[in-house]
Amino acid sequence: MGTLIEIKNLKKYFDTPRGMLHAVDDVSFKIERGKTLGVVGESGCGKSTLGRTIIHLHESSGGHIFYDGKDITHVKKSEIKELRQKMQIIFQDPYSSLDPRRSVEETLYEALKLTKKYNRDTIRLRIRELVELVGIDKRMMHAYPHELDGGRRQRVGIARALAMNPSFIVCDEPVSALDVSIQAQVLNLLRDLQDEYGLTYMFVTHDMSVVRYISNEIVVMYLGQAVEKCESEELFENPLHPYTKALLSVIPSVDIDSPKKRIMLTGELTSPIAPAPGCRFKVRCPYACSQCDQPQQLNEVLPGHLVSCCRVREIGHK
Repeated sequence: MGTLIEIKNLKKYFDTPRGMLHAVDDVSFKIERGKTLGVVGESGCGKSTLGRTIIHLHESSGGHIFYDGKDITHVKKSEIKELRQKMQIIFQDPYSSLDPRRSVEETLYEALKLTKKYNRDTIRLRIRELVELVGIDKRMMHAYPHELDGGRRQRVGIARALAMNPSFIVCDEPVSALDVSIQAQVLNLLRDLQDEYGLTYMFVTHDMSVVRYISNEIVVMYLGQAVEKCESEELFENPLHPYTKALLSVIPSVDIDSPKKRIMLTGELTSPIAPAPGCRFKVRCPYACSQCDQPQQLNEVLPGHLVSCCRVREIGHK
């Protein structure tokens, strides 16, 4: 199927009064066409910033972004609108991402008008198609965001993203603000849409159970850097980075006969402002040594399984 999205050594820094904040720092990966890459980590690790930088909601500070083999790292303002039709985003909070003064129909009308592919009559037809596609009842067409529950609001957000007929969508924690029962409905909707239209997703979340369900591959991030990347089931069956092991250890288990041993991390978080060149997890890592003061890189430890840890071969299976 081939690679649709590729980033190489991508960086996004923010200038703050205290110094340069390294929100995304030297991250590289590929996303295959029609697949889902999950990006997981604690709050503040740079997941959302990474997604927004890829689709040019933020301007990158370094590195390269490729879409279908074309370098789109630096595009002209005139090219942004064309890019928006290929790359879209579904935001975390469906209430704040929708205009409270626009009904469902008006929200989708505005998105479709920007494509300049439809006239007034065909826009109306396309709106009805989109509403049906995401499972919103036609009677809700003239409802405003405050009149919809969280699940319906997020379906409107999904329909708005689909209006452009994109091939790549950043899903920025799209179910974290929803009830668990509604989460499952939205996740299944996203999977059905992917199967029907061949969509490619980057799915940002802090929920390990959600990322396992939706993703083909997973990247684990810590303080702006990718520390582990592999296929979804491989990550859950054989986590190798100490941080990944800690994340997975706190997932609730229903197996009372084989209770999990939780890994409790101690120590202060390393500041993302002008960080030292070594491993950013070292102050919380039980396996840290003097080698951890050196810059770490993602290396292939097992086929298709990349880890950024100088001691991974010693501690990987402990």
